[in-house]
Amino acid sequence: MVLKIAKKLPVLKKRPRRLEPTTELGRALRYIDDYWANLERFHPEDDGTIIGLPHPFIVPSFDPKASFNYEEQYYWDSYFTSLGLLDDVHQPLIEGMLENLLHLQKRFGMIPNASRMYMMSHSQPPILTSYIFDVYDRYDKSNDWLVSHIAHAEDEYDQIWMGNKHPMWHQVHRGLSRYYDINVLHDLAECESGWDMTTRFERKCLDYLPVDLNALLFKYEMDFARTAEILGDEARARHWESKAVMRKNTMNDLMWSKARGFYFDYNYSSKSRGGVWSLAGFFPMWAGMVDDDQAERLVNNLEKFEKDGGLTTTTRPLIDMSIFGSLKTQWAYPNGWAPLHFIVVEGLKRYGYIEQADRIQHKWLTTSLDWFTKHGVFLEKYNMVSPHKHPVEGVYPSQTGFGWTNAVFKVFADDLGLTE
Repeated sequence: MVLKIAKKLPVLKKRPRRLEPTTELGRALRYIDDYWANLERFHPEDDGTIIGLPHPFIVPSFDPKASFNYEEQYYWDSYFTSLGLLDDVHQPLIEGMLENLLHLQKRFGMIPNASRMYMMSHSQPPILTSYIFDVYDRYDKSNDWLVSHIAHAEDEYDQIWMGNKHPMWHQVHRGLSRYYDINVLHDLAECESGWDMTTRFERKCLDYLPVDLNALLFKYEMDFARTAEILGDEARARHWESKAVMRKNTMNDLMWSKARGFYFDYNYSSKSRGGVWSLAGFFPMWAGMVDDDQAERLVNNLEKFEKDGGLTTTTRPLIDMSIFGSLKTQWAYPNGWAPLHFIVVEGLKRYGYIEQADRIQHKWLTTSLDWFTKHGVFLEKYNMVSPHKHPVEGVYPSQTGFGWTNAVFKVFADDLGLTE
């Protein structure tokens, strides 16, 4: 085989329990189990701006007192939410949500931001192959099932993320891709990143090759190779692995800073690396595309993000840009988000940094549980620097009862043996 990066996973040793099972923890987990019913929706037909989907799905949040509520299925939210539902009871729901994403891909040639007509101008971070393999592995699906589902992911890869002209002009420089929007607007392209809004791209998202996006596409290429290996097609496996190697090498050339030991988004317009330290830099570790030396240097930089409550999305900015009237950046310091914590923790575990992974999980659980104990709800994001304070709001109000927060809480509690 051509690519042998991070194939060996660490042997997990039994961990010491720092956060013990408690009455409040049990109450929080019961709340999560009971709350899924509040988030389940079914819109089988187009209705106004809502795009009809063939199966029930989970929306990000629901709060009868909120100024707005969700009625549509979101792309990358669906994957992170599914992590907390990968059990026998919820199998029809999990598989149905995946089929909904494929339905959108087949109907529109893309998976939009969400199942709303007005969200069709861009997608969200591509995580379809990870969802497919989670279902394949967890529910022992057939190889025929895998082939049919991966075929849709290959279509998405080719038509959207490797598109080199409008309206899907994502591939722009040395084979790497950027976030895009059919309106060719920086802020809407930033929405495709899922980080709406962030300091990473300096309000010029179209000019950047993002670390996370290209690490996700590396994961696609390796998942396509894995599919070929399962089917015994060595030539096709080598084809996809060679593409992954080229992407890895180009990313290391453009995005990896040897001096700082970290990955940064690359501005291909100015031919320079961005200056914002963000958790996007850990996506290559999650994807398994870094060597042991890079992994060690990434872990050494973890302290830049780690605070009392967990990991801040970016490091503290030197200048508060909000005073100049820019958009509120909720995907930035001091906020922390569940999906990013999951990505970092999985990356740490993949390379054997179990102690660091456990510590981050404990911090996230403690922050979430303390807020739940005091307020009776989970939030879409938290203030990592001052966990007892509200997070910094973005361009829309902070949401409660949030799907991916609930899911990652459950995943971390399970991983640490706190639900036994």
